[in-house]
Amino acid sequence: MLVSLDIRDMLLIDRLELDFRPGLNVLTGETGAGKSILLDCLGFVLGWRGRADLVRPGAAQGEVVAEFHLAPDHPARAILADGGLPVTDTLLLRRVNAAEGRKSAWINDRRASGEVLRALSEVLVELHGQQDDRGLLNPRSHGGFLDAFGGLEAPLAATAARWRALQQARKARSAAAARLADLAREEDFLRHAVRELDLLDPQPGEEEALDTRRRMLQQAERLRTDLARAHAALTGEGAEGLLSDATRWLDGAAEALEGRLDAPLEALSRALDAVAEAARGIEDAQEAFDTGGGTLEEVEERLFAIRGLARKHGVLADDLGALAGDLRARLAALDGGSADIARLEAAERAAESDYSAAAEALSAARHAAAAELDRAMASELAPLKMERAAFATRIAPAPAGPSGQDAVTFEVATNPGAPAGALNRIASGGELSRFLLALKVCLARGAGGGLTMIFDEIDRGVGGATADAVGRRLRALAEGGSGGDGTGPETGQVLVVTHSPQVAALGAHHWRVEKHVADGQTLSRVVPLSAEARVEEIARMLAGDSITDAARAAARALLSADAVPGV
Repeated sequence: MLVSLDIRDMLLIDRLELDFRPGLNVLTGETGAGKSILLDCLGFVLGWRGRADLVRPGAAQGEVVAEFHLAPDHPARAILADGGLPVTDTLLLRRVNAAEGRKSAWINDRRASGEVLRALSEVLVELHGQQDDRGLLNPRSHGGFLDAFGGLEAPLAATAARWRALQQARKARSAAAARLADLAREEDFLRHAVRELDLLDPQPGEEEALDTRRRMLQQAERLRTDLARAHAALTGEGAEGLLSDATRWLDGAAEALEGRLDAPLEALSRALDAVAEAARGIEDAQEAFDTGGGTLEEVEERLFAIRGLARKHGVLADDLGALAGDLRARLAALDGGSADIARLEAAERAAESDYSAAAEALSAARHAAAAELDRAMASELAPLKMERAAFATRIAPAPAGPSGQDAVTFEVATNPGAPAGALNRIASGGELSRFLLALKVCLARGAGGGLTMIFDEIDRGVGGATADAVGRRLRALAEGGSGGDGTGPETGQVLVVTHSPQVAALGAHHWRVEKHVADGQTLSRVVPLSAEARVEEIARMLAGDSITDAARAAARALLSADAVPGV
Protein backbone atom coordinates (compact mmCIF):
# COMPACT_ATOMS: atom_id res chain seq x y z
CA MET A 1 0.00 0.00 0.00
CA LEU A 2 1.32 3.45 -0.93
CA VAL A 3 1.88 5.45 2.26
CA SER A 4 3.53 8.63 1.04
CA LEU A 5 4.98 10.37 -1.98
CA ASP A 6 7.68 13.05 -1.63
CA ILE A 7 8.46 15.03 -4.81
CA ARG A 8 11.19 17.69 -5.18
CA ASP A 9 11.97 19.74 -8.28
CA MET A 10 10.08 17.61 -10.78
CA LEU A 11 8.28 19.30 -13.71
CA LEU A 12 6.01 21.97 -12.17
CA ILE A 13 6.49 20.77 -8.57
CA ASP A 14 9.13 22.37 -6.36
CA ARG A 15 8.31 20.53 -3.14
CA LEU A 16 5.37 18.25 -2.42
CA GLU A 17 4.70 15.77 0.35
CA LEU A 18 1.60 13.58 0.11
CA ASP A 19 0.35 11.07 2.67
CA PHE A 20 -2.02 8.52 1.15
CA ARG A 21 -4.47 6.31 3.01
CA PRO A 22 -6.34 3.05 2.53
CA GLY A 23 -9.61 3.17 0.64
CA LEU A 24 -10.61 5.38 -2.28
CA ASN A 25 -8.27 8.35 -2.74
CA VAL A 26 -9.56 11.00 -5.15
CA LEU A 27 -7.51 13.64 -6.97
CA THR A 28 -9.34 16.40 -8.81
CA GLY A 29 -8.44 19.71 -10.42
CA GLU A 30 -8.84 21.74 -13.53
CA THR A 31 -7.45 20.48 -16.81
CA GLY A 32 -3.75 21.29 -16.97
CA ALA A 33 -3.41 21.74 -13.22
CA GLY A 34 -0.84 18.94 -13.06
CA LYS A 35 -2.73 15.79 -12.11
CA SER A 36 -0.77 13.79 -14.68
CA ILE A 37 2.47 15.10 -13.15
CA LEU A 38 1.78 13.07 -10.01
CA LEU A 39 1.45 9.92 -12.10
CA ASP A 40 4.61 10.80 -14.04
CA CYS A 41 6.51 11.19 -10.78
CA LEU A 42 5.15 7.98 -9.31
CA GLY A 43 6.01 6.14 -12.51
CA PHE A 44 9.51 7.64 -12.39
CA VAL A 45 10.26 6.36 -8.88
CA LEU A 46 8.91 2.94 -9.90
CA GLY A 47 11.27 2.74 -12.87
CA TRP A 48 8.62 3.07 -15.57
CA ARG A 49 9.71 4.41 -18.93
CA GLY A 50 8.22 7.83 -19.49
CA ARG A 51 9.02 11.37 -20.49
CA ALA A 52 12.68 12.41 -20.37
CA ASP A 53 12.36 16.08 -19.32
CA LEU A 54 11.28 15.57 -15.71
CA VAL A 55 13.61 17.94 -13.84
CA ARG A 56 12.09 21.32 -13.00
CA PRO A 57 13.69 24.09 -15.08
CA GLY A 58 16.56 25.70 -13.18
CA ALA A 59 17.00 22.80 -10.72
CA ALA A 60 20.19 20.70 -10.59
CA GLN A 61 18.23 17.52 -10.07
CA GLY A 62 14.79 16.16 -9.34
CA GLU A 63 13.96 13.55 -6.72
CA VAL A 64 10.99 11.35 -5.87
CA VAL A 65 10.64 9.22 -2.74
CA ALA A 66 7.79 6.73 -2.35
CA GLU A 67 7.03 4.81 0.83
CA PHE A 68 5.01 1.59 0.80
CA HIS A 69 3.77 -0.64 3.58
CA LEU A 70 4.26 -4.35 2.91
CA ALA A 71 1.96 -6.98 4.38
CA PRO A 72 3.70 -10.11 5.76
CA ASP A 73 2.87 -12.11 2.62
CA HIS A 74 3.45 -9.33 0.06
CA PRO A 75 5.23 -10.62 -3.08
CA ALA A 76 7.60 -7.64 -3.00
CA ARG A 77 9.40 -9.30 -0.09
CA ALA A 78 10.58 -12.15 -2.33
CA ILE A 79 11.85 -9.68 -4.96
CA LEU A 80 13.80 -7.80 -2.30
CA ALA A 81 15.28 -11.00 -0.91
CA ASP A 82 16.30 -12.23 -4.37
CA GLY A 83 18.01 -8.92 -5.01
CA GLY A 84 19.94 -9.02 -1.73
CA LEU A 85 18.06 -5.95 -0.45
CA PRO A 86 16.78 -5.32 3.11
CA VAL A 87 13.32 -6.76 3.70
CA THR A 88 11.18 -4.82 6.19
CA ASP A 89 7.55 -3.87 6.62
CA THR A 90 8.38 -0.46 5.15
CA LEU A 91 9.63 -0.24 1.58
CA LEU A 92 11.35 3.02 0.67
CA LEU A 93 12.00 3.80 -2.99
CA ARG A 94 14.10 6.82 -3.92
CA ARG A 95 15.10 7.90 -7.43
CA VAL A 96 17.03 10.94 -8.56
CA ASN A 97 17.11 12.47 -12.04
CA ALA A 98 20.04 14.82 -12.72
CA ALA A 99 19.45 17.76 -15.05
CA GLU A 100 21.78 16.20 -17.64
CA GLY A 101 19.63 13.06 -17.68
CA ARG A 102 21.53 10.62 -15.43
CA LYS A 103 19.25 8.59 -13.15
CA SER A 104 20.08 6.84 -9.85
CA ALA A 105 17.86 4.71 -7.65
CA TRP A 106 17.89 3.42 -4.07
CA ILE A 107 15.72 0.75 -2.43
CA ASN A 108 15.70 0.81 1.36
CA ASP A 109 18.84 3.00 1.18
CA ARG A 110 20.70 0.54 -1.07
CA ARG A 111 21.67 1.36 -4.65
CA ALA A 112 19.46 -0.55 -7.08
CA SER A 113 18.88 -0.94 -10.80
CA GLY A 114 15.88 0.14 -12.82
CA GLU A 115 15.21 -3.54 -13.51
CA VAL A 116 14.62 -4.26 -9.81
CA LEU A 117 12.44 -1.16 -9.53
CA ARG A 118 10.28 -2.31 -12.43
CA ALA A 119 10.00 -5.81 -10.92
CA LEU A 120 8.76 -4.25 -7.68
CA SER A 121 6.36 -1.97 -9.54
CA GLU A 122 4.60 -5.02 -11.00
CA VAL A 123 3.50 -6.06 -7.50
CA LEU A 124 3.13 -2.60 -5.93
CA VAL A 125 1.14 -0.42 -8.33
CA GLU A 126 -1.22 -1.04 -11.21
CA LEU A 127 -2.11 1.86 -13.49
CA HIS A 128 -5.42 1.58 -15.26
CA GLY A 129 -6.97 4.04 -17.63
CA GLN A 130 -8.90 4.39 -20.84
CA GLN A 131 -5.74 3.48 -22.77
CA ASP A 132 -4.98 0.72 -20.26
CA ASP A 133 -1.21 0.69 -19.79
CA ARG A 134 -1.30 -2.95 -18.72
CA GLY A 135 -2.74 -4.16 -21.99
CA LEU A 136 -6.41 -5.00 -21.47
CA LEU A 137 -6.98 -3.53 -24.93
CA ASN A 138 -4.27 -5.73 -26.44
CA PRO A 139 -5.67 -9.19 -27.36
CA ARG A 140 -2.20 -10.72 -27.05
CA SER A 141 -2.31 -10.10 -23.30
CA HIS A 142 -5.79 -11.52 -22.71
CA GLY A 143 -4.56 -15.06 -22.15
CA GLY A 144 -2.34 -13.91 -19.29
CA PHE A 145 -5.22 -12.04 -17.67
CA LEU A 146 -7.50 -15.07 -17.93
CA ASP A 147 -4.82 -17.32 -16.41
CA ALA A 148 -4.37 -14.87 -13.52
CA PHE A 149 -8.13 -14.65 -12.98
CA GLY A 150 -8.48 -18.44 -12.92
CA GLY A 151 -5.42 -18.99 -10.74
CA LEU A 152 -3.95 -21.26 -13.41
CA GLU A 153 -0.31 -20.83 -12.40
CA ALA A 154 0.20 -24.55 -11.73
CA PRO A 155 -1.19 -25.94 -15.03
CA LEU A 156 0.50 -23.09 -16.90
CA ALA A 157 3.87 -23.94 -15.30
CA ALA A 158 3.34 -27.64 -16.04
CA THR A 159 2.60 -26.85 -19.69
CA ALA A 160 5.66 -24.63 -19.98
CA ALA A 161 7.85 -27.36 -18.46
CA ARG A 162 6.46 -29.97 -20.88
CA TRP A 163 7.06 -27.55 -23.76
CA ARG A 164 10.68 -27.11 -22.75
CA ALA A 165 11.10 -30.88 -22.50
CA LEU A 166 9.52 -31.31 -25.95
CA GLN A 167 11.81 -28.69 -27.45
CA GLN A 168 14.83 -30.40 -25.93
CA ALA A 169 13.68 -33.79 -27.27
CA ARG A 170 13.17 -32.32 -30.73
CA LYS A 171 16.56 -30.65 -30.62
CA ALA A 172 18.27 -33.87 -29.53
CA ARG A 173 16.58 -35.90 -32.28
CA SER A 174 17.33 -33.27 -34.91
CA ALA A 175 20.96 -32.97 -33.86
CA ALA A 176 21.38 -36.76 -33.88
CA ALA A 177 19.84 -36.99 -37.36
CA ALA A 178 22.16 -34.26 -38.62
CA ARG A 179 25.19 -36.01 -37.13
CA LEU A 180 24.13 -39.30 -38.67
CA ALA A 181 23.70 -37.65 -42.06
CA ASP A 182 27.19 -36.16 -41.80
CA LEU A 183 28.65 -39.54 -40.85
CA ALA A 184 26.82 -41.25 -43.70
CA ARG A 185 28.40 -38.83 -46.17
CA GLU A 186 31.89 -39.81 -45.00
CA GLU A 187 31.23 -43.52 -44.43
CA ASP A 188 33.62 -44.68 -47.20
CA PHE A 189 36.40 -42.50 -45.83
CA LEU A 190 35.84 -43.72 -42.25
CA ARG A 191 35.92 -47.39 -43.14
CA HIS A 192 39.03 -47.00 -45.35
CA ALA A 193 40.86 -44.88 -42.76
CA VAL A 194 40.09 -47.29 -39.91
CA ARG A 195 41.27 -50.29 -41.97
CA GLU A 196 44.46 -48.43 -42.90
CA LEU A 197 45.20 -47.43 -39.31
CA ASP A 198 44.37 -50.87 -37.93
CA LEU A 199 46.66 -52.49 -40.50
CA LEU A 200 49.62 -50.24 -39.66
CA ASP A 201 48.81 -50.10 -35.90
CA PRO A 202 51.26 -47.28 -35.03
CA GLN A 203 52.29 -47.03 -31.39
CA PRO A 204 53.11 -43.92 -29.32
CA GLY A 205 56.86 -43.21 -29.45
CA GLU A 206 57.42 -45.63 -32.32
CA GLU A 207 58.45 -42.95 -34.81
CA GLU A 208 61.30 -41.74 -32.61
CA ALA A 209 62.50 -45.29 -31.95
CA LEU A 210 62.44 -46.14 -35.65
CA ASP A 211 64.31 -42.97 -36.53
CA THR A 212 67.02 -43.76 -34.00
CA ARG A 213 67.30 -47.37 -35.27
CA ARG A 214 67.48 -46.10 -38.86
CA ARG A 215 70.44 -43.82 -38.09
CA MET A 216 72.22 -46.69 -36.39
CA LEU A 217 71.67 -49.05 -39.30
CA GLN A 218 72.87 -46.42 -41.78
CA GLN A 219 76.26 -46.46 -39.96
CA ALA A 220 76.22 -50.17 -39.27
CA GLU A 221 79.63 -51.23 -40.74
CA ARG A 222 81.60 -48.40 -39.24
CA LEU A 223 79.92 -48.84 -35.86
CA ARG A 224 80.56 -52.58 -35.77
CA THR A 225 84.28 -52.03 -36.63
CA ASP A 226 84.69 -49.30 -34.02
CA LEU A 227 83.01 -51.42 -31.33
CA ALA A 228 85.23 -54.45 -32.17
CA ARG A 229 88.40 -52.41 -32.11
CA ALA A 230 87.48 -50.79 -28.83
CA HIS A 231 86.70 -54.17 -27.32
CA ALA A 232 90.03 -55.63 -28.55
CA ALA A 233 91.93 -52.63 -27.17
CA LEU A 234 90.56 -53.30 -23.74
CA THR A 235 90.67 -57.12 -23.58
CA GLY A 236 93.17 -59.90 -24.40
CA GLU A 237 96.49 -58.45 -25.49
CA GLY A 238 95.16 -54.94 -24.97
CA ALA A 239 94.84 -52.83 -21.86
CA GLU A 240 93.54 -55.67 -19.70
CA GLY A 241 96.57 -57.87 -20.54
CA LEU A 242 99.10 -55.11 -20.00
CA LEU A 243 97.55 -54.15 -16.66
CA SER A 244 97.59 -57.80 -15.58
CA ASP A 245 101.32 -58.11 -16.51
CA ALA A 246 102.17 -54.97 -14.60
CA THR A 247 100.32 -56.25 -11.56
CA ARG A 248 102.15 -59.57 -11.70
CA TRP A 249 105.58 -57.92 -11.98
CA LEU A 250 104.89 -55.52 -9.09
CA ASP A 251 103.60 -58.30 -6.85
CA GLY A 252 107.02 -59.95 -7.09
CA ALA A 253 108.82 -56.84 -6.00
CA ALA A 254 106.37 -55.64 -3.37
CA GLU A 255 107.70 -57.80 -0.53
CA ALA A 256 111.27 -56.64 -0.97
CA LEU A 257 110.24 -52.95 -1.02
CA GLU A 258 108.36 -53.27 2.28
CA GLY A 259 104.96 -51.69 1.30
CA ARG A 260 106.17 -49.03 -1.04
CA LEU A 261 104.17 -50.63 -3.88
CA ASP A 262 100.86 -51.04 -2.04
CA ALA A 263 99.33 -47.84 -3.50
CA PRO A 264 100.32 -48.56 -7.11
CA LEU A 265 98.96 -52.08 -6.79
CA GLU A 266 95.60 -50.77 -5.48
CA ALA A 267 95.39 -48.31 -8.39
CA LEU A 268 96.11 -51.09 -10.87
CA SER A 269 93.35 -53.19 -9.29
CA ARG A 270 90.85 -50.33 -9.73
CA ALA A 271 91.99 -49.82 -13.29
CA LEU A 272 91.43 -53.51 -14.06
CA ASP A 273 87.90 -53.29 -12.66
CA ALA A 274 87.15 -50.18 -14.75
CA VAL A 275 88.50 -51.77 -17.90
CA ALA A 276 86.42 -54.88 -17.31
CA GLU A 277 83.28 -52.72 -16.80
CA ALA A 278 83.96 -50.81 -20.00
CA ALA A 279 84.43 -54.05 -21.91
CA ARG A 280 81.09 -55.38 -20.66
CA GLY A 281 79.35 -52.14 -21.76
CA ILE A 282 80.81 -52.49 -25.25
CA GLU A 283 79.66 -56.11 -25.39
CA ASP A 284 76.12 -55.03 -24.40
CA ALA A 285 76.12 -52.39 -27.12
CA GLN A 286 77.26 -54.95 -29.70
CA GLU A 287 74.50 -57.33 -28.65
CA ALA A 288 71.82 -54.60 -28.75
CA PHE A 289 73.01 -53.48 -32.16
CA ASP A 290 72.83 -56.97 -33.54
CA THR A 291 69.34 -57.76 -32.06
CA GLY A 292 67.63 -54.28 -32.57
CA GLY A 293 65.05 -55.70 -34.96
CA GLY A 294 64.67 -55.33 -38.70
CA THR A 295 66.97 -54.48 -41.51
CA LEU A 296 67.56 -50.92 -42.67
CA GLU A 297 65.06 -51.47 -45.49
CA GLU A 298 62.39 -52.79 -43.13
CA VAL A 299 62.91 -49.97 -40.62
CA GLU A 300 62.76 -47.28 -43.28
CA GLU A 301 59.64 -48.76 -44.87
CA ARG A 302 57.68 -48.67 -41.59
CA LEU A 303 59.02 -45.25 -40.58
CA PHE A 304 58.00 -43.73 -43.91
CA ALA A 305 54.57 -45.42 -43.73
CA ILE A 306 53.89 -43.92 -40.29
CA ARG A 307 55.03 -40.46 -41.33
CA GLY A 308 53.03 -40.60 -44.56
CA LEU A 309 49.84 -41.56 -42.71
CA ALA A 310 50.41 -38.73 -40.20
CA ARG A 311 50.75 -36.19 -43.04
CA LYS A 312 47.63 -37.59 -44.73
CA HIS A 313 45.49 -37.00 -41.65
CA GLY A 314 47.23 -33.79 -40.55
CA VAL A 315 48.29 -35.06 -37.13
CA LEU A 316 51.53 -35.89 -35.34
CA ALA A 317 52.76 -39.47 -35.70
CA ASP A 318 52.26 -40.06 -31.97
CA ASP A 319 48.60 -38.95 -32.31
CA LEU A 320 47.71 -41.59 -34.92
CA GLY A 321 46.52 -43.99 -32.21
CA ALA A 322 44.12 -41.39 -30.76
CA LEU A 323 42.91 -40.58 -34.27
CA ALA A 324 42.18 -44.23 -34.87
CA GLY A 325 40.13 -44.36 -31.68
CA ASP A 326 38.12 -41.29 -32.72
CA LEU A 327 37.43 -42.68 -36.20
CA ARG A 328 36.37 -46.02 -34.74
CA ALA A 329 33.94 -44.18 -32.40
CA ARG A 330 32.45 -42.27 -35.34
CA LEU A 331 32.11 -45.47 -37.30
CA ALA A 332 30.42 -47.13 -34.31
CA ALA A 333 28.04 -44.14 -34.08
CA LEU A 334 27.23 -44.59 -37.75
CA ASP A 335 26.64 -48.31 -37.34
CA GLY A 336 24.42 -47.73 -34.28
CA GLY A 337 22.84 -44.53 -35.57
CA SER A 338 19.54 -46.02 -36.64
CA ALA A 339 18.92 -47.45 -33.18
CA ASP A 340 19.88 -44.12 -31.57
CA ILE A 341 17.52 -42.19 -33.85
CA ALA A 342 14.72 -44.62 -33.08
CA ARG A 343 15.29 -44.12 -29.35
CA LEU A 344 15.28 -40.32 -29.69
CA GLU A 345 12.15 -40.39 -31.86
CA ALA A 346 10.40 -42.46 -29.20
CA ALA A 347 11.48 -39.93 -26.55
CA GLU A 348 10.16 -37.10 -28.74
CA ARG A 349 6.81 -38.82 -29.17
CA ALA A 350 6.59 -39.31 -25.42
CA ALA A 351 7.39 -35.63 -24.86
CA GLU A 352 4.75 -34.64 -27.41
CA SER A 353 2.20 -36.79 -25.62
CA ASP A 354 3.13 -35.26 -22.25
CA TYR A 355 2.87 -31.74 -23.67
CA SER A 356 -0.47 -32.43 -25.34
CA ALA A 357 -1.89 -33.78 -22.09
CA ALA A 358 -0.69 -30.72 -20.15
CA ALA A 359 -1.91 -28.29 -22.83
CA GLU A 360 -5.33 -29.97 -22.96
CA ALA A 361 -5.62 -29.81 -19.17
CA LEU A 362 -4.69 -26.12 -19.28
CA SER A 363 -7.21 -25.50 -22.06
CA ALA A 364 -9.96 -27.19 -20.06
CA ALA A 365 -9.10 -25.07 -17.05
CA ARG A 366 -9.15 -21.96 -19.23
CA HIS A 367 -12.61 -22.78 -20.57
CA ALA A 368 -13.86 -23.16 -17.01
CA ALA A 369 -12.18 -19.89 -15.98
CA ALA A 370 -13.59 -18.16 -19.08
CA ALA A 371 -17.12 -19.18 -18.15
CA GLU A 372 -16.57 -17.89 -14.63
CA LEU A 373 -15.11 -14.61 -15.92
CA ASP A 374 -18.07 -14.12 -18.27
CA ARG A 375 -20.49 -14.63 -15.36
CA ALA A 376 -18.49 -12.24 -13.18
CA MET A 377 -18.50 -9.62 -15.93
CA ALA A 378 -22.23 -9.94 -16.38
CA SER A 379 -22.73 -9.20 -12.68
CA GLU A 380 -20.34 -6.24 -12.86
CA LEU A 381 -21.83 -4.60 -15.95
CA ALA A 382 -25.34 -4.29 -14.50
CA PRO A 383 -24.38 -1.92 -11.64
CA LEU A 384 -22.45 0.14 -14.21
CA LYS A 385 -25.68 0.75 -16.19
CA MET A 386 -24.65 -1.68 -18.93
CA GLU A 387 -27.07 -4.51 -18.24
CA ARG A 388 -27.85 -4.80 -21.97
CA ALA A 389 -24.19 -5.25 -22.93
CA ALA A 390 -22.53 -8.61 -23.23
CA PHE A 391 -18.97 -9.74 -22.56
CA ALA A 392 -17.50 -13.01 -23.84
CA THR A 393 -14.12 -14.69 -23.48
CA ARG A 394 -13.29 -16.45 -26.74
CA ILE A 395 -10.82 -19.35 -26.78
CA ALA A 396 -9.65 -20.57 -30.19
CA PRO A 397 -6.95 -23.03 -31.25
CA ALA A 398 -3.51 -21.51 -31.63
CA PRO A 399 -0.03 -22.79 -32.53
CA ALA A 400 1.51 -24.77 -29.71
CA GLY A 401 3.83 -22.90 -27.40
CA PRO A 402 4.98 -22.67 -23.78
CA SER A 403 1.63 -21.17 -22.75
CA GLY A 404 -0.43 -23.87 -24.43
CA GLN A 405 -2.46 -24.10 -27.62
CA ASP A 406 -5.10 -21.43 -27.00
CA ALA A 407 -5.69 -17.92 -28.36
CA VAL A 408 -7.72 -15.95 -25.79
CA THR A 409 -9.57 -12.76 -26.71
CA PHE A 410 -12.07 -10.61 -24.85
CA GLU A 411 -15.04 -9.52 -26.98
CA VAL A 412 -18.00 -7.27 -26.21
CA ALA A 413 -21.35 -6.42 -27.68
CA THR A 414 -22.87 -3.17 -26.45
CA ASN A 415 -26.47 -3.87 -27.46
CA PRO A 416 -28.59 -7.02 -27.90
CA GLY A 417 -28.28 -8.39 -31.41
CA ALA A 418 -25.21 -6.27 -32.18
CA PRO A 419 -22.13 -8.17 -33.39
CA ALA A 420 -19.42 -8.83 -30.84
CA GLY A 421 -15.92 -7.49 -31.40
CA ALA A 422 -12.74 -6.22 -29.81
CA LEU A 423 -13.08 -3.86 -26.84
CA ASN A 424 -11.46 -0.83 -28.43
CA ARG A 425 -13.40 -1.22 -31.72
CA ILE A 426 -16.90 -1.83 -30.45
CA ALA A 427 -17.25 0.31 -27.33
CA SER A 428 -17.60 4.10 -27.24
CA GLY A 429 -15.45 6.15 -24.88
CA GLY A 430 -17.84 5.96 -21.94
CA GLU A 431 -18.69 2.32 -22.57
CA LEU A 432 -15.04 1.44 -22.89
CA SER A 433 -14.28 3.00 -19.51
CA ARG A 434 -16.97 0.94 -17.85
CA PHE A 435 -15.94 -2.28 -19.59
CA LEU A 436 -12.38 -1.73 -18.43
CA LEU A 437 -13.47 -0.97 -14.90
CA ALA A 438 -15.61 -4.10 -14.78
CA LEU A 439 -12.71 -6.12 -16.14
CA LYS A 440 -10.39 -4.57 -13.58
CA VAL A 441 -12.71 -5.49 -10.76
CA CYS A 442 -13.06 -9.07 -11.99
CA LEU A 443 -9.38 -9.55 -12.69
CA ALA A 444 -8.48 -8.12 -9.31
CA ARG A 445 -10.31 -11.08 -7.78
CA GLY A 446 -7.79 -13.41 -9.37
CA ALA A 447 -4.77 -11.25 -8.54
CA GLY A 448 -2.69 -11.23 -5.43
CA GLY A 449 -3.39 -8.60 -2.78
CA GLY A 450 -1.23 -5.63 -1.93
CA LEU A 451 -1.58 -3.68 -5.20
CA THR A 452 -2.28 0.01 -5.15
CA MET A 453 -4.63 0.48 -8.10
CA ILE A 454 -4.61 3.78 -9.98
CA PHE A 455 -7.45 4.75 -12.29
CA ASP A 456 -6.55 7.66 -14.52
CA GLU A 457 -9.81 9.26 -15.70
CA ILE A 458 -11.46 5.85 -16.07
CA ASP A 459 -14.79 7.70 -15.83
CA ARG A 460 -14.11 9.80 -18.93
CA GLY A 461 -17.17 10.10 -21.17
CA VAL A 462 -19.78 9.22 -18.55
CA GLY A 463 -21.91 11.32 -16.26
CA GLY A 464 -24.98 11.39 -14.09
CA ALA A 465 -26.19 8.05 -12.77
CA THR A 466 -23.57 6.18 -14.77
CA ALA A 467 -20.75 8.21 -13.21
CA ASP A 468 -22.28 7.53 -9.80
CA ALA A 469 -22.29 3.79 -10.58
CA VAL A 470 -18.64 3.96 -11.63
CA GLY A 471 -17.74 5.77 -8.41
CA ARG A 472 -19.57 3.23 -6.27
CA ARG A 473 -17.75 0.39 -8.02
CA LEU A 474 -14.41 2.06 -7.45
CA ARG A 475 -15.22 2.57 -3.78
CA ALA A 476 -16.34 -1.05 -3.44
CA LEU A 477 -13.08 -2.16 -5.03
CA ALA A 478 -11.09 -0.06 -2.55
CA GLU A 479 -13.10 -1.16 0.47
CA GLY A 480 -13.06 -4.81 -0.49
CA GLY A 481 -9.31 -5.21 -1.00
CA SER A 482 -8.55 -7.64 -3.77
CA GLY A 483 -12.07 -8.98 -3.71
CA GLY A 484 -13.58 -5.85 -5.18
CA ASP A 485 -17.05 -6.60 -3.78
CA GLY A 486 -16.92 -4.74 -0.51
CA THR A 487 -16.65 -7.94 1.49
CA GLY A 488 -12.88 -8.42 1.38
CA PRO A 489 -10.92 -9.17 4.54
CA GLU A 490 -9.15 -5.80 4.53
CA THR A 491 -9.40 -2.38 2.95
CA GLY A 492 -7.45 -1.97 -0.25
CA GLN A 493 -6.17 1.21 -1.84
CA VAL A 494 -7.42 2.88 -5.02
CA LEU A 495 -6.24 6.22 -6.40
CA VAL A 496 -8.54 7.92 -8.89
CA VAL A 497 -7.78 10.92 -11.06
CA THR A 498 -11.22 12.20 -12.06
CA HIS A 499 -13.23 15.07 -13.52
CA SER A 500 -16.51 13.53 -12.38
CA PRO A 501 -18.18 15.13 -9.33
CA GLN A 502 -20.16 11.95 -8.73
CA VAL A 503 -16.94 9.91 -8.45
CA ALA A 504 -15.18 12.58 -6.39
CA ALA A 505 -18.02 12.64 -3.89
CA LEU A 506 -17.59 8.92 -3.19
CA GLY A 507 -13.92 9.18 -2.23
CA ALA A 508 -12.81 8.48 1.31
CA HIS A 509 -9.98 11.00 0.91
CA HIS A 510 -9.89 13.96 -1.46
CA TRP A 511 -7.04 16.13 -2.80
CA ARG A 512 -7.20 19.02 -5.23
CA VAL A 513 -4.37 19.61 -7.71
CA GLU A 514 -3.95 23.28 -8.56
CA LYS A 515 -1.50 25.71 -10.12
CA HIS A 516 -0.11 28.86 -8.54
CA VAL A 517 2.56 31.42 -9.43
CA ALA A 518 5.50 32.01 -7.10
CA ASP A 519 8.43 34.32 -7.92
CA GLY A 520 7.38 34.39 -11.53
CA GLN A 521 7.24 30.59 -11.83
CA THR A 522 4.15 28.49 -12.38
CA LEU A 523 4.05 25.61 -9.93
CA SER A 524 1.64 22.78 -9.12
CA ARG A 525 0.59 21.82 -5.63
CA VAL A 526 -1.75 19.27 -4.11
CA VAL A 527 -4.06 20.37 -1.31
CA PRO A 528 -5.87 17.96 1.03
CA LEU A 529 -9.50 19.01 1.31
CA SER A 530 -11.55 19.38 4.44
CA ALA A 531 -15.26 18.61 4.43
CA GLU A 532 -16.18 22.19 3.52
CA ALA A 533 -13.42 22.48 0.96
CA ARG A 534 -14.73 19.31 -0.67
CA VAL A 535 -18.10 21.01 -1.07
CA GLU A 536 -16.44 23.92 -2.89
CA GLU A 537 -14.37 21.63 -5.12
CA ILE A 538 -17.30 19.41 -6.11
CA ALA A 539 -19.44 22.52 -6.68
CA ARG A 540 -16.71 23.81 -9.03
CA MET A 541 -16.75 20.50 -10.85
CA LEU A 542 -20.53 20.80 -11.23
CA ALA A 543 -20.80 24.48 -12.13
CA GLY A 544 -17.43 25.55 -13.55
CA ASP A 545 -15.71 28.82 -12.66
CA SER A 546 -18.84 30.53 -11.31
CA ILE A 547 -19.83 28.55 -8.26
CA THR A 548 -23.45 29.14 -7.31
CA ASP A 549 -25.37 28.31 -4.17
CA ALA A 550 -27.29 25.76 -6.20
CA ALA A 551 -24.02 24.07 -7.14
CA ARG A 552 -22.98 24.02 -3.47
CA ALA A 553 -26.30 22.50 -2.53
CA ALA A 554 -25.91 19.86 -5.20
CA ALA A 555 -22.37 19.14 -3.97
CA ARG A 556 -23.60 18.72 -0.40
CA ALA A 557 -26.31 16.39 -1.66
CA LEU A 558 -23.75 14.25 -3.45
CA LEU A 559 -21.54 14.11 -0.37
CA SER A 560 -24.33 13.43 2.09
CA ALA A 561 -25.78 10.65 -0.04
CA ASP A 562 -23.10 8.29 1.28
CA ALA A 563 -21.95 10.16 4.39
CA VAL A 564 -18.35 10.13 3.20
CA PRO A 565 -16.10 11.95 5.68
CA GLY A 566 -13.50 14.48 4.62
CA VAL A 567 -9.81 14.24 5.39
